[in-house]
Amino acid sequence: MAGYLITDTKKITSTCFIEMKQRGEKISMLTAYDYTTAGIIDQAGVDGILVGDSASNVMAGNSDTLPITIDEMIYHARSVAKAVKRALVICDMPFGSYQISREEGIKNAIRIMKETGVDALKIEGGAEIADTIKGIIHAGIPVMGHLGLTPQSIHKFGGYGLRAKTESEAKKLMDDALCLEQVGCFGITLEKVPAQLATQVTQGVNCATIGIGAGNGTDGQILVYADMLGLTHEFKPKFLRQYAHLYDTITEAVGHYIADVKSTDFPNAQESY
Repeated sequence: MAGYLITDTKKITSTCFIEMKQRGEKISMLTAYDYTTAGIIDQAGVDGILVGDSASNVMAGNSDTLPITIDEMIYHARSVAKAVKRALVICDMPFGSYQISREEGIKNAIRIMKETGVDALKIEGGAEIADTIKGIIHAGIPVMGHLGLTPQSIHKFGGYGLRAKTESEAKKLMDDALCLEQVGCFGITLEKVPAQLATQVTQGVNCATIGIGAGNGTDGQILVYADMLGLTHEFKPKFLRQYAHLYDTITEAVGHYIADVKSTDFPNAQESY
């Protein structure tokens, strides 16, 4: 795997995502919420890092993304941005930070950018928030949209099931994607939608699409790093491929540490001053 470590350290920007789409080069993304993890992921060569509001689940133990605040997102995003030298760093705008009004959405977007050092923001929703997104982009902030399963609207939809299964829902998603492109989004995350529809959306817009549970026809893919690395061993949706099993590795390592402490094997003479 060390052979894959990147040698090109040129900073990736939002326009690079569109250029990668045009070249037919797939975009790799993962989430990160802390300095140490973000640094490792960035050095491994990932194209984009999302400081997702999934930090509400992964880092804070909440059952959904709704409780996380702007201040908490700024803390996580600032930590990630400090570590990253190459990848495009995108921060989620959390629930309640842009739904109240266009002006408040723009104000909060500017605050997140000023206080974190990230490169772009991600916002859930389609035509209903297009005017807010347009205002944020006009303020000079790159925005990635998010359609399909939008976790901040989980109570509205009543669960985490597949989205856009009906013809009318599929049309709405396509219309929303075109709307997001029109207002200037450089990319759109497509979450838990039928693969065929995700492919149609990808082919129908010029901005980059990033899939999670949306098949292989999108311009790129994203996974939550803790899921992909097997830290969250009980969460195994259909779309998840685990590339490591760190839950077992860490459990075993901690077990060995405990045994060495109990037996006084640790620390030994070489590990003492």
